[in-house]
Amino acid sequence: MPPRPMVIGDPAAMREAVVTARAAGRRVGFVPTMGNLHAGHASLVARAAGDCADVAVSIFVNPTQFGPGEDFDRYPRTLAADLAVLEPLGVRWVFAPEPTAVYPPGHATRVVVEGPADGFEGAIRPGHFAGVATVVCRLLLAVPADVAYFGTKDWQQTLVIRRMVCDLGLPVEIVVCPTVREADGLAMSSRNAYLAAAERPRAAALFAGLERAEAAWRSGAALPAVEAALREPLEAAGLAIDYATVVDAESLGPVRAAAPAVALVAARLGTTRLIDNFPLPPRGSG
Repeated sequence: MPPRPMVIGDPAAMREAVVTARAAGRRVGFVPTMGNLHAGHASLVARAAGDCADVAVSIFVNPTQFGPGEDFDRYPRTLAADLAVLEPLGVRWVFAPEPTAVYPPGHATRVVVEGPADGFEGAIRPGHFAGVATVVCRLLLAVPADVAYFGTKDWQQTLVIRRMVCDLGLPVEIVVCPTVREADGLAMSSRNAYLAAAERPRAAALFAGLERAEAAWRSGAALPAVEAALREPLEAAGLAIDYATVVDAESLGPVRAAAPAVALVAARLGTTRLIDNFPLPPRGSG
């Protein structure tokens, strides 16, 4: 059994530990999370452990990425259970700071990313991606790893983070890993726990819609038909659709010929908001 992870709350101590390890020639991987860990998070940690000599995982529910009326107060905080998940995975450090350690008193600086942060989640949740970019920047400064790992489920978020890292010249490689799904295809998410028992089967409509959209896309169907295929299962299951569309995978703008695309979907089921996506190959690539 690997040793228990060392839990660190002070950013300076966390940074010193990583810098010391890297100076000794050890490659360090970093998995940022908000805790309430599930198999999707574990897959990121396993990838990091396979690539790197040492792995750090952050557990921090970031207040600045939640808007008014969102679920910051009820977001699950399960540190003891999270540590139990991480222990057998070979994690060396868990960075679990208090909010005041991440956002010092009087903090007045935000990282605002335009371009990929515009539209979709950025339009529906104003300020969300500024909160995401700011906290990821702060975390990468506290955990100056060689490489950081993120999941594909938050497609737009991965584009925002890549843009921010590139624009600020942060010396870290960003690796994006495949979405991990439940048996019925629902993307694993901490927010799935909010679904009532009667709602849970209906949530699989997101995956059904994405599968239909992918099949239509690969068959060469016109874009309106692909998007109709994406929406139909959601509408049949009674989900309230925020968006269900196919866009360019890099710019999130109109689909371009011979370029990868992505089907994006966000919908509400009761009080729970769910997002998902499927990457789509360039037309004609199989």
